[in-house]
Amino acid sequence: MPRRGKPMFPDGTGPAADPAGSHHERRIRSFQPRRSRVTASQGEALRRLWPTWGVDVDGLSRLDLDAFFGGLPVVLEIGFGMGEATAQMAAADPGTGILGCDVHTPGQGSLLGLAERNGLSNIRVANGDAIILLREMLAPASLAGLRVYFPDPWPKKRHHKRRLIQPEFVALATTRLAPGALVHCATDWEPYAEQMLEVLSAEPTLENLHDGYAPRPDFRPFTRFEGQGLDKGHVVHDLLFRRRG
Repeated sequence: MPRRGKPMFPDGTGPAADPAGSHHERRIRSFQPRRSRVTASQGEALRRLWPTWGVDVDGLSRLDLDAFFGGLPVVLEIGFGMGEATAQMAAADPGTGILGCDVHTPGQGSLLGLAERNGLSNIRVANGDAIILLREMLAPASLAGLRVYFPDPWPKKRHHKRRLIQPEFVALATTRLAPGALVHCATDWEPYAEQMLEVLSAEPTLENLHDGYAPRPDFRPFTRFEGQGLDKGHVVHDLLFRRRG
């Protein structure tokens, strides 16, 4: 681990601490960057693999998804934790690229390590603010899907404005979805599930594939985080919407 105040990747081979810097307006964020407790193996994976499989969300240039993924259709996953579920989905569907966007440095290193060990060439990692990624770096109708699994519920009422799934975010995200693209959200926080259903249902470019919540689809792996919520008596809700043509 670097000493306090020292960059974690001074040679520029790993994710930047604040890739967007002052290039974009300050606003209320739905996340808190976390860079602590990077293990030796995670740090090594980041140093070796980031130059090829990673991208900093600086908002300064358009990301060429065709070149980045070799022409595969691409699904954006926002918030992948330690990456176990992402790696499982990539292994089960090698014909789809997964662009995982997160700010958790240990999770970024973990996912890249999992991708390498399992020979998963369809995973790439974006470091930074997903809203800047969508707004500044992805072309309209360039995504085959959007996944948001168990985002921070910000349970206190005064923090609800920090929740990711808001009308403004959904309106932006749908402009980057191709016709027929799938939007899949999941949460174990009941009030947030209700908000997600309300917001997604109100977006005119989306249609709900079910009457309300969806049954848990087989392609979403069961995660340790999900199990912890179930142990606490939480109910997991999935939502499946499709971008209208």
